[in-house]
Amino acid sequence: MNLRQTDDRAVEEPDGTAVRTALWRAMHLEADPPPHVLEDGVGLRLAAPGDGWRDRPDMDAQATRGFRAATVARARFVEDLVAEQAARGVTQYVILGAGLDTFVQRRPELAGRLRVFEVDRPGPQAWKRRRLHDLGYGVPDGLRLVPVDFEAREDWWARLAAAGFDSGQPAVLVSTGVSMYLSRAATQATLHRAAGLAPGSTLAMTFLLPAALLDDADRPGLRRSKDGAQASGTPFVSFYAPAEMLALAREAGFADVRHVPGRELAERWFTGRSDGLRPSSGEDFLVAGT
Repeated sequence: MNLRQTDDRAVEEPDGTAVRTALWRAMHLEADPPPHVLEDGVGLRLAAPGDGWRDRPDMDAQATRGFRAATVARARFVEDLVAEQAARGVTQYVILGAGLDTFVQRRPELAGRLRVFEVDRPGPQAWKRRRLHDLGYGVPDGLRLVPVDFEAREDWWARLAAAGFDSGQPAVLVSTGVSMYLSRAATQATLHRAAGLAPGSTLAMTFLLPAALLDDADRPGLRRSKDGAQASGTPFVSFYAPAEMLALAREAGFADVRHVPGRELAERWFTGRSDGLRPSSGEDFLVAGT
């Protein structure tokens, strides 16, 4: 398949979660004073939500402070990790469930040292390809858009290889904001596949904590998020305690595993802010190495 051509399956707009993530990142620039943890205005251009997007209930600048802070914190963590691994000589970066990710467009100096593989559903990815061309970004040689029909049980690993991924070379593999929508078995399968990456590879995966492990102030927000996801047809189905997620990674074959709490990211980038902006609790990282 020529990945430079538009996918021949139907073009469909990205799902609400992908758009919301892009808009929260834009809202961070608009509603929060400097220093900005991440500067992403490209996602807003991609999404093109119209002039009234700031009036959406899920864009309320005050009510969504914790969520958008968590969104930019996880993106910053991933990009710092990618930069660190690139400095070690890693040249492949895989994004599972890429959505409206804008790393390549925002960080050309870093992306130019990598081959970036964005894995996503065919329809939304064809939509994104079209938008990138419409906005003048195009799809550079170092960016491979890898369409995978998960509902048809297509093998994302095989599609990745067909797109030029070299399984003999180390890579950074990232999955953020995805595991809550997947069954435990699907997450285990992803972990097993990732554990087979070449030595020197790194996996970073977010997971949602059970409500009992959240700060009291953040539990109502989790309930609202669950209800919204259910109503939109993409329910949350999986939550993990940190020890459970680490155990799954070890069972999959990772020897080097660590838990990075969301609170650690909050301390890293939000301490001492004059506006009190701070990420909500509830989403942590698994980081595992081969």
